[in-house]
Amino acid sequence: MAIPVETFQLPPDGQGTLQARIQQLVAEGILSGRFRHGEKLPSSRRLAQHLGVSRITVTLAYTELLANDYLTSKGRSGYYVSDGAPEPPAFFPKSPEADRVDWDAAIARRFTGAPRLEKPADWAQYRFPFIYGQTDPQLFDHANWRLCAMQALGARDFDALTRDQFDRDDPELVSFIVRHTLPRRGIMADPDQILITMGAQNALWLTAQLLAAGGRRVAIENPSYPDLRALLLHAGARITPVAVDQDGLTPDEIPEGTQVIYTTPSHQCPTSATLPRPRRDALIARAAELGAVIVEDDYEFEMAYLRPPSPALKSLDQDGRVIYAGSFSKSLFPGLRLGYLVGPQAFIREARALRTSVLRHPPGHIQRTTAHFLRLGHYDALIRRMGRKLARRRTVIEEAIAEHGLQIAGRGTHGGSSVWMEAPAGMETSRLAAQLRERSVLIEPGAPFFDEPNPPRQFYRLGYSSIPEARIAEGIAEIAQAISRNQAALAP
Repeated sequence: MAIPVETFQLPPDGQGTLQARIQQLVAEGILSGRFRHGEKLPSSRRLAQHLGVSRITVTLAYTELLANDYLTSKGRSGYYVSDGAPEPPAFFPKSPEADRVDWDAAIARRFTGAPRLEKPADWAQYRFPFIYGQTDPQLFDHANWRLCAMQALGARDFDALTRDQFDRDDPELVSFIVRHTLPRRGIMADPDQILITMGAQNALWLTAQLLAAGGRRVAIENPSYPDLRALLLHAGARITPVAVDQDGLTPDEIPEGTQVIYTTPSHQCPTSATLPRPRRDALIARAAELGAVIVEDDYEFEMAYLRPPSPALKSLDQDGRVIYAGSFSKSLFPGLRLGYLVGPQAFIREARALRTSVLRHPPGHIQRTTAHFLRLGHYDALIRRMGRKLARRRTVIEEAIAEHGLQIAGRGTHGGSSVWMEAPAGMETSRLAAQLRERSVLIEPGAPFFDEPNPPRQFYRLGYSSIPEARIAEGIAEIAQAISRNQAALAP
């Protein structure tokens, strides 16, 4: 029996090459049971005419399916569904039944409800995406990353790809961090003082579980990264928010009894303030006085394109009380989810044991690909290229902000990729953001960053890492017009 050619339809929004999409179309037909063993497929010429593609494209797709035993070839007769092709399931999913479980009672702990930063999944479709932490695909070195990924798939690196390393990390990646990354921050460390993590979020989770669990008293910056508060609450910490000013965290305000201090000294989140050297010394002294441990989140130090970054807080630590968290996700791309922790061996030993019990280790192929990308100099070249672009975008956004009379509440002294803004008094930026979204403009309301019962509503953040330079001025003009309209509505 022949399968009608009309059965084959390529979805207009399909992913991948035409060859891959045709291959997927046939494979899905077999796996679903629509195409059965022994049935004949349309000829490559006829299917190509039907789909409006070249015959060689269909032939290559058929050849790949033949190699994987989805199809078989019978001389001049054509292609048939192979007898060795996967069998479709012998059952069909039943229609959903009513949910009779009382999930309010069944769930022992809840992880929803905490304030979060929302980014629409289709943010790249917006004309003016002033959102933080996203990658501009025009800046990333796709070609060399692909080559490094292929190299990591080679025979020389096969063990790193296929073996369960249990609790160990890629030695080449750890070596690069020890010899190159950390010395740039003034930090000297041994390999056994480093743990690779699934991004900075995973690094912060590990520190929260090890240092803040069981009701430990923890001081955090206010405002600060919203997900950090959620991690600490999940760990059972007792949180004290400490206000930041134009220079960042104020050590004198850290209360007695504090056992752990979380800080972003090089690039405060979200105000972009940089902690001056005297305050860094004072913070370490205050932690020593309290007998507290400091967790330093150095999440954007590579973006210091205006002048060299200040030495990391960890580099000033003489007592081993600073745990350092770094990340490659911000400088490479968010989906990489690769970061690292640096700390005393006793801490890293426990962090490694906890990580192992949850996820063993970050994927070996990703670690080795990143190691090659770093080792071959592609990473440093990318950072320099991004620095030049971000410096130009920062100039453009600041000029546009000044032209329209908008108010900057904080900006990085060394660089960065965002500006912390303040709208006129009485304006709620969550409502402003909803209005701007209708005009293809994305901003980030500031309220989720504050740990207060009634947080300030007038702040917002503008990221410029993923918006083309040519659109920045027009986007700022849209924001200024929306603010003016809201001011008019608020006027008595």
